[in-house]
Amino acid sequence: MSVVIQKMKIEEKHILKNLMQYYFYDFSEYVRCDVNESGQFDDYPYLESYWSEEGRVPFCIQFEGKYIGFVLVRLVRSPDKDYYSIAEFFIMKKYRRSGLGRQAAIYTFDSFQGNWEVCQLENNKSAQAFWIDVIGQYTKNSYTERFEHGKRIQEFVN
Repeated sequence: MSVVIQKMKIEEKHILKNLMQYYFYDFSEYVRCDVNESGQFDDYPYLESYWSEEGRVPFCIQFEGKYIGFVLVRLVRSPDKDYYSIAEFFIMKKYRRSGLGRQAAIYTFDSFQGNWEVCQLENNKSAQAFWIDVIGQYTKNSYTERFEHGKRIQEFVN
């Protein structure tokens, strides 16, 4: 089973916008977000910036020709250090626990060499378990972890 991950073109922005509805639905279990008066979640506030700002890269994830998720990567520049961050990561429920999310995560890490930070909400235990497992294997447990502002954050260099 092999996953296909491709950088999204601006013409594919509507696909990401549509997949975001499923992502927000899943995420509504962990944060306060509700549908608006038209029955949809509001647009992702940084969507446009993935095609207009340097350091932001949108990827779609496909399996057997079907869209199954996405990864949004951003380069964070700070006085201390620059690092890559997975801003958003989504795999549709029916494809979870299949290894496809792991393949997507590893592909993403391999695509950007340098410092990384990956964070999860403290109350999202399933995301924490996924990322700790993936990052642990990817780095051979050579990562650090901290808790900050309600988030669990793993840091590593690849």
